[in-house]
Amino acid sequence: MALYAAAAAVLAAVESRQGSLKGLVYGSNFQNVKQLYALVCETQRYSTVLDAVIASAGLLRAEKKLRPHLAKVLVYELLLGRGFKGRGGRWKPLLDRHQARLKAELARLKVRRGVSQNEDLLEGGSKPGPASQVPRFVRVNTLKTCSEDAVDYFKRQGFSYQGRASSLEDVRALKGKCFLLDSLLPELLVFPARTDLHEHPLYQAGHLILQDKASCLPAMLLAPPPGSHVIDACAAPGNKTSHLAALLKNQGKIFAFDLDAKRLASTATLLARAGVSCCELAEQDFLEVSPSDQRYRQVQYILLDPSCSGSGMLTRQLEEPGTGVPSQERLRALAAFQQRALSHALTFPALRRLVYSTCSLYQEENEDVVRAALQRSPAAFRLAPVLPSWPHRGLGTFPGAEHCLRASPETTLTGGFFTAVLERVEVPSSVSQAEASAPEVTPNPAPKRKKRRRKATAAPSSQPGM
Repeated sequence: MALYAAAAAVLAAVESRQGSLKGLVYGSNFQNVKQLYALVCETQRYSTVLDAVIASAGLLRAEKKLRPHLAKVLVYELLLGRGFKGRGGRWKPLLDRHQARLKAELARLKVRRGVSQNEDLLEGGSKPGPASQVPRFVRVNTLKTCSEDAVDYFKRQGFSYQGRASSLEDVRALKGKCFLLDSLLPELLVFPARTDLHEHPLYQAGHLILQDKASCLPAMLLAPPPGSHVIDACAAPGNKTSHLAALLKNQGKIFAFDLDAKRLASTATLLARAGVSCCELAEQDFLEVSPSDQRYRQVQYILLDPSCSGSGMLTRQLEEPGTGVPSQERLRALAAFQQRALSHALTFPALRRLVYSTCSLYQEENEDVVRAALQRSPAAFRLAPVLPSWPHRGLGTFPGAEHCLRASPETTLTGGFFTAVLERVEVPSSVSQAEASAPEVTPNPAPKRKKRRRKATAAPSSQPGM
């Protein structure tokens, strides 16, 4: 019940312009922010449909104590979502009384509009595009389990494992309870679009991280070996931080910074659930972190994923309806901050490798930021050529920009994303030449589709470490 009340409160706050949808979700203190975010976004997407059904059914007239925003959330879950499945609290009997009438009104609405599918009821701007076809990517948290055991767990639940994906067509063809192993990341499982795993026991125990494939690229390409010291400059909400910890095998040190106290608290919760023990969180502006501080003298790897327009996020259009494309003034302000952050990161004396990433589609926040940083340090750093087979490259705005990576629902079946890897041309004298070579990224063999029974995965703890 707390989920529905929290979703209703966010919807009411968005309507009264108290903040952006995403900001309000993260500021809600609701523990499972991703579950809340998904519910609010979908309810918002179907808002006009739900209003019409609720009005036609006379639900608010019959139930005086039911507030409009809560009614909208509950009716979404009943008619268009997952159903209550044992949840709903005291409101479930109320909805059960009106269930037949609500379903009938939804059916009449479809007849009047001449459509057969729920999504066909959406207005043009809310209808699903390529983003709706993006699969559910699930990163196996190797601090707690392994891909083989996760695959076996899902197989025992009735899912059909299809092996390693060999092409995007394999991913597009996913449906029902089929799933694949990603072709690039050996710890990434791929399920059909809209597969909901927020209540799956492996997710709740921190064995799985729900993370888009493009969002997994920064940590994978940074590739810090165990024992390294790493800075995660803008860490919240913590998915990339947990990925770094998994690559480090909790050996070494991650210095993670973020200015937003509430988002940092959510990050701490996520990291605790994921079993991360090598991270030091700090509520601090990365721009105020001194490269000469002795605590960071061994930092050789930095992941910089700064605040951006979020224009590549799959649900961005639902966060602030009507805002549209960011103004040139906002883009300039964001790019100026991003340039300062990247230039600052490149001044850390022992730095060998840095990954800069955004979930933005705009050149101003991506290629232009990287070019400006390289122009300030022309002899010290270069763009590293990575993933030559990746299909979507950086815009050709300067020589070498093709080494940058872009991602989109249309070209990579992921969210919109940008990634660039900068590496030092000459290794600092304090770092041995033997350590200077960056590790190669080579996928591990895919778990085999064996028919014989494997040893059962240990059941996840019902009270994961916090």
